Amino acid sequence: MMAEQERHNQPPSFADIDLYDTDRALKDAVVANGAVDEARLLGAFGRRWGAGEMAEHARLANENTPRLQAFDARGERRDTVEFHPSYHHLLKESVGVSLHCSTWTPDGARADAPSEVARAARFYMVAQVENGHLATIITTRAAVAPLAATASPIAAEMIRKVVNRHYDPSFRPWEEKFGLTLGMGVTERQGGTDVRSVATTAAPTADGYAVSGHKWFMSAPMSDGFVVLAQAAGGPVAVLVPRFRPDGVINGLELRRLKSTLGGRSAATAEVAFRDAFGWALGAEGEGVRTIMEMIQLSRADCAVSSAGLMRAALAHAVHHTRHRGVFGRRLHEQPLMRAVLADLALETEAAVALVFRLARSFDLASADPAERLRARLLTPVAKFRVAKTAPALVAEAMECLGGNGFVEDGPLPRLYREAPVNAIWEGAGNVLCLDVLRTLGRHRDAVMAVVDALAGEVGDLPGAAATAAAVRAAFDGPERERLARIGVERLALLATAAALRDSASPVAEIFARLRLAGAAGATAGTSDLSAPEIDRLLARAMPA
Repeated sequence: MMAEQERHNQPPSFADIDLYDTDRALKDAVVANGAVDEARLLGAFGRRWGAGEMAEHARLANENTPRLQAFDARGERRDTVEFHPSYHHLLKESVGVSLHCSTWTPDGARADAPSEVARAARFYMVAQVENGHLATIITTRAAVAPLAATASPIAAEMIRKVVNRHYDPSFRPWEEKFGLTLGMGVTERQGGTDVRSVATTAAPTADGYAVSGHKWFMSAPMSDGFVVLAQAAGGPVAVLVPRFRPDGVINGLELRRLKSTLGGRSAATAEVAFRDAFGWALGAEGEGVRTIMEMIQLSRADCAVSSAGLMRAALAHAVHHTRHRGVFGRRLHEQPLMRAVLADLALETEAAVALVFRLARSFDLASADPAERLRARLLTPVAKFRVAKTAPALVAEAMECLGGNGFVEDGPLPRLYREAPVNAIWEGAGNVLCLDVLRTLGRHRDAVMAVVDALAGEVGDLPGAAATAAAVRAAFDGPERERLARIGVERLALLATAAALRDSASPVAEIFARLRLAGAAGATAGTSDLSAPEIDRLLARAMPA
């Protein structure tokens, strides 16, 4: 077989990869952000998820997309979604390592540090293999936040059933199950961004609320309960809507259709109608938007980590292909032009990894440190903006490194390319994220500027630090801050990335600062002014033996 591959100039299969030990940027970020004791477990996890078996489950789950079963054989409404067994296998694996709940305790409190960093490492590795099933992982983890903020025995019992390693996809009342998953429904047809204009209504009943209306997108529709935003007499309210009413009857959720999405094909996103669906309030009327904000922030952080994982996967496939593909008498990765391209991809990937893991550390430290709490609040939309927007272009460039092979559905690059854009859209597209940063600035102007100053101090004497911090202040403090918001957010992301790289003692921190803070970056990969030794340094980290 190897002789035939050599004869036809095709690389060997990219399977059975140690996703942890081959990723120098990940290992450095784990150590720098306080999770060094997790290294042995992360190594085993990386070998498990890098196995060819998991890649095959990812392929099967995406080639066999979910189907809506609105009615049973007798014509009664059932409103269930049928998934391929490989999808269930992937979810069982992820739930089995507590990927959905390891940052929570059974009583709804935040788990101790470094739970966020350790989980981010696992999430990042899983994202390199299959992203569709991670939607349920994201929503379940995030939805615990509004449940935990509610002094409700029912919410407390649901959290206890979430915070375990039991995956139960059966369609039955949550009270009968040992393990639960949670979804969310916020976006409506008339306005996805302006959540205060929600048209779905919540009317009080003797034991809860009756929810009526429509959601244009509802994630993880086979979950056991959903955090839904609805309009009550006193203003927006968050409501926990279970799939079954307390009497055991199927609740009034009608799945109208499954969205035909560009990516995430293994999973399901539904358009749903609520017909006097029963639910419990999570917080007071008028406080609904505030109630769900932590849930949204956790989802945004996961989008950033997922995008970093997609970037690493694309880089790894490009490196593997160019190592084995010959052209003009040499391997592709020996060609100066290709090395320049790969080095740029490696630099952006290392930058993304450093940024998202430093953000995870802020979440770990937030409960004990107000400065880290504000840093997490401010930099979550900033990190999502930068990393999620970088990922699609990087995956496309990596696909080009493979040439026609990268464009064929037999390999994983097309799936990675389809997956990449959703993280820039889900839970707030670019402009929404920038406006969120401006809201934080408007409420905590001095504290935000203190974060900017702290980041500049962390970057220290690296090239461009002072000028970048000044650009952030100018964009945020001027009379046209909304028009300039993208400039401010992008420069803030670059400053935070350089600080994260320096904090982790990364050998590429100075390269990043010189090219991204002080330099004028080219529009495409391979156009950065990298010296030959710098290219060698980047590729030595991206291309372990």
